[in-house]
Amino acid sequence: MESVTARLVPRFGPRVADWCADAPDLIARLASRWGLSLDGPLPDGASSVTLRCRWPDGTPAVLKVSPERDLMAEQARMLGWFAASGRVPSVLAADEEAGAMVLEEVVPGTLAEDMPAASLPGQWADLLAALHGVASPPQPTRVLRGRCEESFARVGRRLSEPAISARMDVAAWDRAIQRCERLLDTETTTVLLHGDLHLGNVLDGGADRGLMAIDPKACAGDPCFDAVDYVVAGAGLEGVEARCERVATACGLDGERLHAWSRVIAPFAAVAHLGDGGEGPVIDELLALSR
Repeated sequence: MESVTARLVPRFGPRVADWCADAPDLIARLASRWGLSLDGPLPDGASSVTLRCRWPDGTPAVLKVSPERDLMAEQARMLGWFAASGRVPSVLAADEEAGAMVLEEVVPGTLAEDMPAASLPGQWADLLAALHGVASPPQPTRVLRGRCEESFARVGRRLSEPAISARMDVAAWDRAIQRCERLLDTETTTVLLHGDLHLGNVLDGGADRGLMAIDPKACAGDPCFDAVDYVVAGAGLEGVEARCERVATACGLDGERLHAWSRVIAPFAAVAHLGDGGEGPVIDELLALSR
């Protein structure tokens, strides 16, 4: 579990090493209790360990465990909220105390970013229509304003990293905050958002199911927000402006608001690319949008 420890320490700190050391025993106990047949590991996120497995009836599934128990419990609830859409994997089992859940595996599971580009706007429109069509849960949910404030605070701490500060200054970050506040203040339509609908959280569910969303950070807010990560990912390809026009048309969204949201999210994408050593046309376009 050394590689898992190295991956999780930046998020949780050195104390997560104890959880990582215990993780194999935890996984074995869960597999025994739920009757899972474990297969190989899947690519892990920043806060969890995931393994491909089979449910007792043979259903392809994924076991997900995390030291962030509250987040796992919350994510299971959010998947339940979107279950009626048919566009999220079913939760087959969950253990809040263990910080674990079993999800049906999305098959074939190709990442959206690896799917044919021409058909994606229409498929994204179908996905948003299904997700945004579900009823809001009876209990209060987060709102988009809080989601944005948390993101600006968390990612903003990276502005002092040398590779990032060399290309992006605090003024660009402040402009993004101001643009975000203007959009939030002028919000007129509110839906239950997935809240983190980037291309790595959207998988191909096959011809019968279409695009499927994973790892929600659900909140109530502007429907444009669930399209903006896909739009910004057009930087260095067909271009953000061209993709924005195509996506707004396909999804029936306000093109001006969607483009305004792209100028809010572009600095986040720039930070991620710069932090990974990225340069070239992608960074140039993202920084231009941030000005």
